[in-house]
Amino acid sequence: MSERPESEPPAAMPLLGRDEIDAILEAGRDSGAGAPITVDRLIHGNAVSYERLPMADIVFEHLARILGGSLRNFIQDNVEVRLASLASQRLADSFAAIANPALLAVFRAREWDNLGVIVIESDMIYSLVEIMLGGRRAGAGEPASRKPLTSIERNVAERLVRLILHDLAASFAPLCTVSFDFERTETDPRFATIGRASGATLTARISLSLANRSGSIGIILPYATLEPVRELLLQQFMGEKFGRDSIWESHLAEELWHTDVELEAMLDEQTMSLGAVMAMREGDVMPIGRPKGSAILLRCGDVGLFTAYAGVRNGRIAAEIDHRLDRVVR
Repeated sequence: MSERPESEPPAAMPLLGRDEIDAILEAGRDSGAGAPITVDRLIHGNAVSYERLPMADIVFEHLARILGGSLRNFIQDNVEVRLASLASQRLADSFAAIANPALLAVFRAREWDNLGVIVIESDMIYSLVEIMLGGRRAGAGEPASRKPLTSIERNVAERLVRLILHDLAASFAPLCTVSFDFERTETDPRFATIGRASGATLTARISLSLANRSGSIGIILPYATLEPVRELLLQQFMGEKFGRDSIWESHLAEELWHTDVELEAMLDEQTMSLGAVMAMREGDVMPIGRPKGSAILLRCGDVGLFTAYAGVRNGRIAAEIDHRLDRVVR
């Protein structure tokens, strides 16, 4: 019996040299920072994929516009507000970008049953309090002193957060109805956790300029919070009334007036046995127990629309409409 030739061992995978490894890590350096990328980011760098939400840009641009008017009324001074950036990133990266000290306000989206965070720089709070209390205006480029927030400054910050949440709900109004409820404030991001550190978030940065001072407000919304309206945020911008097609709405409204509907008049209701119903034949007469002039209901399908009075006109049973039902009767 012939011997079977032994299989050759598989060729060994080529190993990367030190120069090749250094080249890979050098290419992975953060832009402008110069620090090498961490091993965790190399492993999990592509673990979360982000969807582009076109309507989110419109929502936050709308927020910047209406927030400018609200802040002018709030501090009785001129304020310039613009959307500086809108990015998708991990929650851990969003918190890592917060410049300390800062105030973090945790809020809840009532209809979506999830959380979000508003980040207000301490310098911005100091500037607001000074302007609202009639303090001096800071010179260009003059930084505000850094100190722990007092109770007055916390109260002003809470009023500002409630104002932002009101305008944020108004910005989402053309897409959906949502209410944002303020819950608490924190100064340490560790105590403002609203999801997993590796979870995807939508982070908006709104730049404010007032009284020769500038600052920013951050809004962090996890993708899990936006999940109930994800389909709405994925649609394309269709005009000023975003989220709706005004041309189609007008056409639909016009055509509805020409729609034929069938009305039914309930002259009487009777309870009969199944045997009596099965015994009925063509030509049988069913007496109506409702007297002439009694009230009846006019309905379309199962929906009651009008109340009327039964009568006879030109030898036919007719109904005279009494009034329209304000509440739909089924």
